[in-house]
Amino acid sequence: MRQSIHYRVFRNIACKGFTLLEVMVALVIVGTALGASLRAVGSLTQNSSDLRISMMANWSAENRLSQIRLAQEWPALGQRRFNCAQGELQLICEENVFATPNPFFRRVEVSVFDMQNTTNAPNAGRRIIKLAQVVPNAQ
Repeated sequence: MRQSIHYRVFRNIACKGFTLLEVMVALVIVGTALGASLRAVGSLTQNSSDLRISMMANWSAENRLSQIRLAQEWPALGQRRFNCAQGELQLICEENVFATPNPFFRRVEVSVFDMQNTTNAPNAGRRIIKLAQVVPNAQ
Protein backbone atom coordinates (compact mmCIF):
# COMPACT_ATOMS: atom_id res chain seq x y z
CA MET A 1 0.00 0.00 0.00
CA ARG A 2 2.76 2.40 0.89
CA GLN A 3 4.42 1.60 -2.38
CA SER A 4 1.32 2.54 -4.43
CA ILE A 5 1.05 5.92 -2.62
CA HIS A 6 4.70 6.62 -3.41
CA TYR A 7 4.05 5.68 -7.02
CA ARG A 8 1.09 8.09 -7.26
CA VAL A 9 3.09 10.99 -5.76
CA PHE A 10 6.02 10.31 -8.06
CA ARG A 11 3.70 9.99 -11.04
CA ASN A 12 2.06 13.40 -10.28
CA ILE A 13 5.47 15.06 -9.92
CA ALA A 14 6.72 13.52 -13.17
CA CYS A 15 3.75 14.85 -15.15
CA LYS A 16 4.34 18.51 -14.24
CA GLY A 17 6.42 20.73 -16.56
CA PHE A 18 7.24 20.77 -20.28
CA THR A 19 9.03 18.24 -22.39
CA LEU A 20 12.26 19.12 -24.15
CA LEU A 21 10.48 19.08 -27.51
CA GLU A 22 7.88 21.61 -26.33
CA VAL A 23 10.59 23.92 -25.01
CA MET A 24 12.53 23.69 -28.29
CA VAL A 25 9.41 24.51 -30.35
CA ALA A 26 8.68 27.49 -28.10
CA LEU A 27 12.27 28.73 -28.49
CA VAL A 28 12.05 28.47 -32.29
CA ILE A 29 8.80 30.46 -32.31
CA VAL A 30 10.18 33.15 -29.98
CA GLY A 31 13.44 33.33 -31.96
CA THR A 32 11.56 33.77 -35.23
CA ALA A 33 9.40 36.52 -33.75
CA LEU A 34 12.43 38.34 -32.32
CA GLY A 35 14.27 38.07 -35.64
CA ALA A 36 11.29 39.56 -37.49
CA SER A 37 10.98 42.39 -35.00
CA LEU A 38 14.70 43.23 -35.27
CA ARG A 39 14.38 43.32 -39.05
CA ALA A 40 11.39 45.65 -38.77
CA VAL A 41 13.25 47.97 -36.39
CA GLY A 42 16.21 48.08 -38.79
CA SER A 43 13.92 48.95 -41.66
CA LEU A 44 12.28 51.73 -39.62
CA THR A 45 15.70 53.14 -38.76
CA GLN A 46 16.72 53.21 -42.44
CA ASN A 47 13.41 54.82 -43.41
CA SER A 48 13.90 57.46 -40.72
CA SER A 49 17.36 58.27 -42.07
CA ASP A 50 16.08 58.53 -45.65
CA LEU A 51 13.22 60.76 -44.52
CA ARG A 52 15.66 63.05 -42.72
CA ILE A 53 17.84 63.33 -45.84
CA SER A 54 14.79 64.03 -48.00
CA MET A 55 13.59 66.73 -45.60
CA MET A 56 17.02 68.42 -45.56
CA ALA A 57 17.18 68.34 -49.37
CA ASN A 58 13.71 69.87 -49.57
CA TRP A 59 14.82 72.67 -47.23
CA SER A 60 17.87 73.37 -49.41
CA ALA A 61 15.79 73.64 -52.58
CA GLU A 62 13.13 75.75 -50.89
CA ASN A 63 15.82 78.04 -49.45
CA ARG A 64 17.16 78.80 -52.93
CA LEU A 65 13.70 79.35 -54.43
CA SER A 66 12.74 81.61 -51.51
CA GLN A 67 15.97 83.55 -51.92
CA ILE A 68 15.12 84.20 -55.59
CA ARG A 69 11.56 85.22 -54.71
CA LEU A 70 12.47 87.50 -51.78
CA ALA A 71 15.38 89.22 -53.55
CA GLN A 72 13.17 89.63 -56.63
CA GLU A 73 16.02 88.18 -58.67
CA TRP A 74 15.81 87.82 -62.43
CA PRO A 75 18.07 84.76 -62.77
CA ALA A 76 20.20 84.36 -65.87
CA LEU A 77 19.33 81.55 -68.25
CA GLY A 78 21.44 78.42 -67.94
CA GLN A 79 22.66 76.00 -65.31
CA ARG A 80 24.80 76.40 -62.22
CA ARG A 81 25.81 74.12 -59.35
CA PHE A 82 26.57 75.17 -55.81
CA ASN A 83 27.10 73.64 -52.39
CA CYS A 84 23.98 73.63 -50.23
CA ALA A 85 25.02 71.51 -47.25
CA GLN A 86 22.64 71.10 -44.32
CA GLY A 87 24.58 70.39 -41.14
CA GLU A 88 26.82 67.36 -41.66
CA LEU A 89 24.88 66.33 -44.78
CA GLN A 90 26.83 67.17 -47.95
CA LEU A 91 24.38 68.29 -50.63
CA ILE A 92 24.88 69.88 -54.04
CA CYS A 93 22.16 72.03 -55.59
CA GLU A 94 21.79 72.36 -59.33
CA GLU A 95 19.80 75.34 -60.59
CA ASN A 96 18.41 75.32 -64.14
CA VAL A 97 16.76 78.47 -65.49
CA PHE A 98 14.61 78.19 -68.61
CA ALA A 99 12.82 80.77 -70.73
CA THR A 100 9.03 80.57 -70.90
CA PRO A 101 6.72 81.51 -73.78
CA ASN A 102 5.95 84.71 -71.87
CA PRO A 103 9.15 86.83 -71.85
CA PHE A 104 8.26 88.32 -68.45
CA PHE A 105 8.61 84.96 -66.67
CA ARG A 106 11.35 82.37 -66.23
CA ARG A 107 11.11 78.82 -64.95
CA VAL A 108 13.62 77.90 -62.25
CA GLU A 109 14.25 74.25 -61.32
CA VAL A 110 16.38 73.37 -58.32
CA SER A 111 17.58 69.77 -58.01
CA VAL A 112 19.36 68.55 -54.89
CA PHE A 113 21.92 65.74 -55.05
CA ASP A 114 23.35 63.63 -52.23
CA MET A 115 27.15 63.78 -52.35
CA GLN A 116 27.71 61.81 -49.13
CA ASN A 117 28.93 58.47 -50.51
CA THR A 118 30.09 59.37 -54.01
CA THR A 119 33.25 60.44 -55.75
CA ASN A 120 33.92 64.08 -56.66
CA ALA A 121 32.86 63.61 -60.28
CA PRO A 122 30.73 66.51 -61.52
CA ASN A 123 27.60 64.44 -62.18
CA ALA A 124 27.97 61.99 -59.28
CA GLY A 125 25.37 61.57 -56.59
CA ARG A 126 21.72 60.62 -56.62
CA ARG A 127 19.03 63.23 -57.06
CA ILE A 128 16.92 63.45 -53.94
CA ILE A 129 14.43 66.13 -54.91
CA LYS A 130 13.58 68.54 -57.73
CA LEU A 131 11.47 71.67 -57.18
CA ALA A 132 10.34 74.15 -59.85
CA GLN A 133 9.04 77.70 -59.66
CA VAL A 134 8.05 80.37 -62.17
CA VAL A 135 9.71 83.72 -61.45
CA PRO A 136 8.29 87.05 -62.69
CA ASN A 137 10.50 89.88 -63.87
CA ALA A 138 10.18 92.55 -61.16
CA GLN A 139 11.53 95.39 -63.35
